[in-house]
Amino acid sequence: MLRDGSDESGKMTKQAGLRGLVSNLGHLKREPVGYRPLPPRLALLRAWQTQRLTRTYQDLLNADRYRPACLFFLEDIYAARDFSQRDHDIERMYEFTRRFVPDSLLRPVAVTVELHRLTEELDQALITALIERLGVTDTITPELYAEAYRLCDNYAPRVRQIELIEDICERIDGIVRNPIAGPTLSLARRPLHAAGYGELHEFLVRGYESFKRMHGSRHFRRAIKEREITILDRIYAGEADPFRADWPLISA
Repeated sequence: MLRDGSDESGKMTKQAGLRGLVSNLGHLKREPVGYRPLPPRLALLRAWQTQRLTRTYQDLLNADRYRPACLFFLEDIYAARDFSQRDHDIERMYEFTRRFVPDSLLRPVAVTVELHRLTEELDQALITALIERLGVTDTITPELYAEAYRLCDNYAPRVRQIELIEDICERIDGIVRNPIAGPTLSLARRPLHAAGYGELHEFLVRGYESFKRMHGSRHFRRAIKEREITILDRIYAGEADPFRADWPLISA
């Protein structure tokens, strides 16, 4: 009886938290920061990186189970477009909703912001190496890209970047398994859109739905970590073709 009462009390507490969140979302005022086109050289780099990632994970993109999650990362996490407004919205939303929603549900959002910030720093360093030290103008080759990596000499931050991606995957997995995650997203839709946070809400829904479809991301995140670490180590070892896809392929 005590256990049943405790479970019921916990359920009521979660429901109260959701009601508090939804009723207060209207007070969250959006702060426009504006969109701006990516600088041409950053757009060049991001386009090349997107093409490289597409080649590296073509097997996952071809698998129905993993394709939505792959597209989520390629189009919503690491794409050749400006995310300044969304990242700002994410930070404001995180600070606001943490009063009503368990941190376990919101932590992936904070990790995503950290990943974007680190990626910006690493990409700026990479652009400087490519353009100012290697003379790149409008074409990036695998050889030049790998050489720029070595010139940047930031192995540890690159490993951290890979770890953050793995962390996001694992945490979204936890959200998908949490029974209040789906209702929270559904209840928040109308007030978030009304407050101007529609883009942020759709971003969160796409992430949730893509991982829900995987029914567990263990193989997905293991493939990302193993392949990216392998490529990183090959680059620093000076191998001729660090991006060669000679790893076991995933088909289901």
